[in-house]
Amino acid sequence: MTHAMSFDRDLVKKYDRSGPRYTSYPTAPQFTSAFSVADYQAAAAASNLNLEAPLSLYIHIPFCKSLCYYCACNKIITHKTERAAEYLTYLKQEIDLQAPLFAKERLVTQLHLGGGTPTYFTQAQLQELMDYLAAAFNFDRSEQHQFSLEVDPRTVTPEQIFALRELGFNRLSFGVQDFDLAVQQAVNRVQSVEQVANLMQAARQAEFRSISVDLIYGLPLQTEASFKQTLEQIIALKPDRIAAYSYAHLPQLVKAQKLIRPEDMPPPERKLQLLELTINTLCAAGYVYIGMDHFALPDDELAQARANGTLQRNFQGYSTHADCDLVGLGVSSISKINNTYSQNVKELSQYYQQLTTRQLPLQRGYLLNTDDLLRRDVISQLMCHNLIDIKAIETKYKINFSEYFADALEQLQEMVDDELVTLSQNAITLLPKGNLMMRNVAMAFDNYLNQKRGTGFSRTV
Repeated sequence: MTHAMSFDRDLVKKYDRSGPRYTSYPTAPQFTSAFSVADYQAAAAASNLNLEAPLSLYIHIPFCKSLCYYCACNKIITHKTERAAEYLTYLKQEIDLQAPLFAKERLVTQLHLGGGTPTYFTQAQLQELMDYLAAAFNFDRSEQHQFSLEVDPRTVTPEQIFALRELGFNRLSFGVQDFDLAVQQAVNRVQSVEQVANLMQAARQAEFRSISVDLIYGLPLQTEASFKQTLEQIIALKPDRIAAYSYAHLPQLVKAQKLIRPEDMPPPERKLQLLELTINTLCAAGYVYIGMDHFALPDDELAQARANGTLQRNFQGYSTHADCDLVGLGVSSISKINNTYSQNVKELSQYYQQLTTRQLPLQRGYLLNTDDLLRRDVISQLMCHNLIDIKAIETKYKINFSEYFADALEQLQEMVDDELVTLSQNAITLLPKGNLMMRNVAMAFDNYLNQKRGTGFSRTV
């Protein structure tokens, strides 16, 4: 398999369209309210048949002190810090309902706090949450566990970084987005290089195993010159991983984005220039392109997993632990248990109301059928390994690949002609020019997208 990249601007333009990111298949628009709490409980019981199967916990903390205009996450802007204490009380009630569904023998090897702003919780509240989770679930106490959280550099001090390490976290992700002041002011998120550098230095001194940085290209007022400076400043800090996301400007769907001045948005041509700049700059600095906007240093375990064929993918993106059953806790969080997906209610008042009546706060979900499992496997192989092993799929699912996926193979022919992929009897292989169009290739195998073209997705490039 090859993970080389080649940037062809004409092809990038041609294939830039709306499409899913495939952190799941089927994707979230297929989730339905027909999926019940009983369905979830049955999935949890079935998952316990394998006591060796590890668990992953995702905890959503929705609060932020200020609004970042680009953000499409489920968040609540408030300075009423007492709301965090109330939320923690209800989180503990949900933990009380969720934990008994899973066998105590099963190890929690992965945990992630997302938001919102997880560090909106005070240190004492984070301690209370982690203690409660540790008592309810069976935490993996080895250093092989991956306990991570997202950090807004504006909200923490170096001393708090050390305290987070003492709580058991060993991975941090810093939301930087851009260091240019004009861009920061345009999206209402101002932070200095010095702030981030001091926090990263503290994280290294505290012996965090992995430090990640999130960037966004395509933000208002970004130029090639300004973003190149941001990239160089990030490279100088040498994080283990860098995610460079394409900004999806959807003001008709994301209310906060209406606060961004339309005239400040970079034209499509400049956004492509920013993407090319990002790839060339990071690869020249020694970072390995993992896929789907993610880069890592060669000695990082993601890069190693990419090289040895063990890379996986889940709702948090690329992972070496994606085989876990994922238990989502908190408002709007998503779970993946056995062959099901489910999502909690998105409104805080409804979340509280259902927990008050001792009900799991599920809103919708999905039970995968055999076709879903097959297509999920195909898309996952493509996303993680740059190829689809046709013979392995045929053996596992007892199908004739060319007959089963005749429509998909027909759709791929144009991509074959454009030298994005090659087709053989044994494999479909992504070529260097096709690496950036990975999502477009995956879309050919998406049965639901082919039934009804979605409009609420981000651009594929």
